[in-house]
Amino acid sequence: MSEEKVSRESIVLAIVNALEPLEYVYALWEGGAVAFGRLDRWSDIDICVDADDEKVEDVFPVAEAALETLAPIEIKYEVPPGATHGYVQAFYRLKGTAEFLLVDFAVFKHSEPNKLLEPEIHGYSRFHFNKREAVRVPSLDRGAFIDRMKSGMERLVLRFDTFSCFVDKEINRGNWIEAMDLYHRIILGSLVQGLRMRYYPVHYDFGTRYIHYELPPEVVKRLLDLHFVCDREDLLRKVKDARRWFHRTVDEIDTGDLEQHLSSPRH
Repeated sequence: MSEEKVSRESIVLAIVNALEPLEYVYALWEGGAVAFGRLDRWSDIDICVDADDEKVEDVFPVAEAALETLAPIEIKYEVPPGATHGYVQAFYRLKGTAEFLLVDFAVFKHSEPNKLLEPEIHGYSRFHFNKREAVRVPSLDRGAFIDRMKSGMERLVLRFDTFSCFVDKEINRGNWIEAMDLYHRIILGSLVQGLRMRYYPVHYDFGTRYIHYELPPEVVKRLLDLHFVCDREDLLRKVKDARRWFHRTVDEIDTGDLEQHLSSPRH
């Protein structure tokens, strides 16, 4: 196949056709932008596979051979072992395709109970095959989720109260690069998580991912202003503003309302 004809659809079809006949592969589905109905020309291809535990590594050369029937593999990035739990992951880009059209390819052990499929959290994944319903799409365990978030909120506040002073320390030393880095990682990172707990708790631990879609526009606009710092004086002002906003936000979080949030139709 010529490189000009390599498309998202042809990539997915090639992998599906190569893996579906294998006895040790039970299911294949797409997640990411497809699962959330946000597919656009910048979306990568999130492919997940369920396979026998001892055959997980064998899936990759089969998928790679399928990709190479379309175009040479220009980039292969393997996620280091231990960086993921219950699955092995690699990223591919084919020669001649757009730089955004990465194939995010993850193979789950069949015995792994958490395959990141709860629709409330991960959207509605598109299955291309699921032999004998080998993979079940679970509903969110709301009680366990609420307990995790409550624990996460306690840890978030403790982390902020413990380490946000590191920003001031580096400002006082005149170490502006360190101060900027800590401002983003500790103060703004904590603020983002607090705001997600306040407005979109089901993704409280997603960092900035999907934040433009899931937080109120006025909140996003204010966050955007805090993320762009003009100079040293601007940093001093925004550290104070972000710190006040964080404390006000966590005070407004009512964990008793979490069940209502999780039952909202938007989830």
